[in-house]
Amino acid sequence: MTLLHVESLTKTFAGLTAVRDVDVDVTDGEFLGIVGPNGAGKTTLFSLLAGQLEPTRGRVVFDGQDITGWGPAKVASVGLVRTFQLMRPFESMSVLDNVAIAAHGRHRSRKAARRAALEVIDRVQLDRYVHSPSGSLPTAGLKRLELARALALEPRLLLLDEVLAGLVPAERAPMIELLREIHADGMTVMFVEHIMAAVMALSERLLVMAEGAELALGDPHEVITDPRVVEAYLGEDYA
Repeated sequence: MTLLHVESLTKTFAGLTAVRDVDVDVTDGEFLGIVGPNGAGKTTLFSLLAGQLEPTRGRVVFDGQDITGWGPAKVASVGLVRTFQLMRPFESMSVLDNVAIAAHGRHRSRKAARRAALEVIDRVQLDRYVHSPSGSLPTAGLKRLELARALALEPRLLLLDEVLAGLVPAERAPMIELLREIHADGMTVMFVEHIMAAVMALSERLLVMAEGAELALGDPHEVITDPRVVEAYLGEDYA
């Protein structure tokens, strides 16, 4: 079943087209990787899907409902939730309180929100930091906190924007395994990332963007051997 349908999605800023006529369908339960050079429009695409930006033209249909132009809170309420590459938690508040604030989007009572937050914190393996100020977390902990805040909104489709950025190799492997487990539990994921080993390990399909448009879309192993992708993004050394 198609969970997300994106049709001719376009965003122009003062004459500069950041996203150009993107068409993509995402199946319920899929893990779709998105790669491309800096400035390719990947994060702008996420902002359009999640409601931070309004498209110049095109449509976004989620679970059969046209959500084009909806604001981020309304988009999140139907189950389409994103993370951000630059983490901005409430630094003086505890990890628990940061996640509980997000959980209030699904749970009215303080008790229920905190219970749900504790479950998510345990899920992302931050339980030893539960009462620590979020500002004291290392980078790997902040990445997990960003993921936890998104999961607390109980998404059906999770948009991950460079969740591995800033992590050293020893920190990436456990995060990749965590993402694999979350997906195995039934989560649909769209995943913007520059670390190709992670992209290839996780993605069931791969979308390559360049200059705001789709360059290639399909089986990851076929896509990365596409001469256009090698030339525009991967380079001959990678090939």
